[in-house]
Amino acid sequence: MKYKSRRRLSLFFLLLGLPLYIALVITGLSFFPRQSVFIEFIIYVILGVIWAFPLKYIFKGIGQFDNSKNNEN
Repeated sequence: MKYKSRRRLSLFFLLLGLPLYIALVITGLSFFPRQSVFIEFIIYVILGVIWAFPLKYIFKGIGQFDNSKNNEN
């Protein structure tokens, strides 16, 4: 996948996908009885990290300089 398309896709996931995921997690956890604050914190931390693993390839190297432009000469 090219740098430009990965950059656009990562922006899409950060602006639209992540808020949707957050809303789904909060809605899903509201169906369960309230746990202690520590257990809820652990659940939210785990679910907050899990979303990034499937998208790791898309986000990798996005903040770096695009090297493909230098190789076109």
